[in-house]
Amino acid sequence: MTTRNVLTLCAALVLGGAMITGSAHAIGKADEKTSINDSWITAKTKIALFADSRVKGSEINVETAQGAVMIRGKVDSDAAKQAAEGIAKGIDGVKTVKNDLQVVAPSKREATDDKDDAITARVHEHMEKDAHLKKAGIHAQTNAGVVSLSGEVQDLATSAEASWSAWQVPGVKAVKNDLTVKEKA
Repeated sequence: MTTRNVLTLCAALVLGGAMITGSAHAIGKADEKTSINDSWITAKTKIALFADSRVKGSEINVETAQGAVMIRGKVDSDAAKQAAEGIAKGIDGVKTVKNDLQVVAPSKREATDDKDDAITARVHEHMEKDAHLKKAGIHAQTNAGVVSLSGEVQDLATSAEASWSAWQVPGVKAVKNDLTVKEKA
C-alpha cells in the first residue's frame, strides 16, 4: 500500500508539473501571438497608408502595441491627418489610434526635416551621456521640434529623467513622453 501511495504521489507531481509547464508555454505563446498580431497590424496599416493618395504613407511612422496604433510623421494638411487616422482605424485588429501627425506645409518640409534630424541626433547624444538612460532602450523621434519618446522603461523615475533630458536639448519645442513602464512581476 505504501508503494501505491508513492506511485500516486509521483504521478500527481508529474501531471501537475506538466500542467504548469503547459500553462507557462501557453502564456509565452500568447505573448508571441500578440507581438505577431501587432507586427501584422503595423504592416497592414503602413501598406494602407502608402496606397492611399490622400496621404503620403512613406512619411508616416506606425507603431503598434497590443492593438493600439500610434501614427507619427508629417502630412501636408489637416485633411490628410484625418484621412490617415481614419485609414488606421479601419484596419482589422486595431483597438485604438493615437494620431501624433504634424501638419507641415510642403514648402517648409525640407528645412523642418533637417532641423528635426539634428534635434533627434542631439537628444540621442544627450541620453548616451547618461549611463542609466543609455541602457534604457529609449527611442526618440522629432517632428516639427516636438520630441516623441517611446519604448519601455524599468520605472517612472527613468521615464521622467528621459523627458527632462530631452527638454535640455537646444531646439526642442515640446516633449511627448509615450514611454511605458514595465509591470513588476
